[in-house]
Amino acid sequence: MKYSLLLASLVALLGLAACEKTTVTPPAPAQVVVVPGPAGATGATGATGSTVAVPGPAGATGATGAAGYDGAKGATGSTGSTGSTGATGSAGYDGAKGDTGSTGSPGYTGATGATGAEGTKGDTGKTGGDTVVIVPAK
Repeated sequence: MKYSLLLASLVALLGLAACEKTTVTPPAPAQVVVVPGPAGATGATGATGSTVAVPGPAGATGATGAAGYDGAKGATGSTGSTGSTGATGSAGYDGAKGDTGSTGSPGYTGATGATGAEGTKGDTGKTGGDTVVIVPAK
């Protein structure tokens, strides 16, 4: 009995050790999404800055120069006369034309050829054959 109890406990220990233990992981926490709020009021306009450099007085305007002398203009030249028209040339000579040649005479008609020989005559057909008519049965 000593070995049977020891053997039974060993079998139970191996049976429990062979089982796979599953681990349960907790769900991940939800992510927090930050949504920006509405825009704030517009700030006041800043003051205008002061001018550091003080401009000097304006310079004096120079005197206007004297007008230049416009020289005298020369007289306009006269228009030249038109040239005379040239004479028309005479017409060229058209040479004489040659005579038309005479028409040639017609050729002679050839002689008629001889008639060919008559061919041999075939055999006369044979008579007395029977005609067979086949009528299909109804």
